[in-house]
Amino acid sequence: MDKFIKEYLSNTSNVLSLVNQKIIKDIIFALKKLKKKKGRVFFLGVGGGAGNATHAVNDFRKICGIESYTPSDNVSELTARINDDGWENSYKDWLIVSNLSKRDALFIFSVGGGNIKKKVSLNLVQAIKIAKQRKTLIIGITGPDGGYTKKVSNLCLTIPIKNKKKITAITESFQSIIWHLIVSHPELKKNSMKWESLLK
Repeated sequence: MDKFIKEYLSNTSNVLSLVNQKIIKDIIFALKKLKKKKGRVFFLGVGGGAGNATHAVNDFRKICGIESYTPSDNVSELTARINDDGWENSYKDWLIVSNLSKRDALFIFSVGGGNIKKKVSLNLVQAIKIAKQRKTLIIGITGPDGGYTKKVSNLCLTIPIKNKKKITAITESFQSIIWHLIVSHPELKKNSMKWESLLK
């Protein structure tokens, strides 16, 4: 048997048994309230988190009927903002133009959650700051440290990974698992997924 495969799957299994189900439930309840008042969800991520944000936008819109967006879906605008105003301000300025408000939610997918001191994911930090100023609901799914996201968010699910060598891969995998759980939950799910609808 391959030692790496066995260890990787074992690490993943351990996370499943340790993940905080209450925070997941609280996120679902908060999103249900947001949906009722016709708020929007703005997903932000960098790297793998940006890919997860794009996928989550699709699922929240199509399955839950919640208006959702991410700046990484518009490459022209995002790269223009990075070029003209800098990486740190790119997401913040996009949120300002999007009229981010207290009815909305900022949903962060990040391994480290942003770190001012280490100068990591500062575009997420600036986006979170503007959300905080506007009393926007801030939600995060991050690695075990959680960084700036955990520090200032309303709800942050940290993925409890014990093996430090696999933090990125397992965190980004679990971001996908958790948002799929959220959109599948009967409190939020509005429309059937295609394959499940064909099995009726």
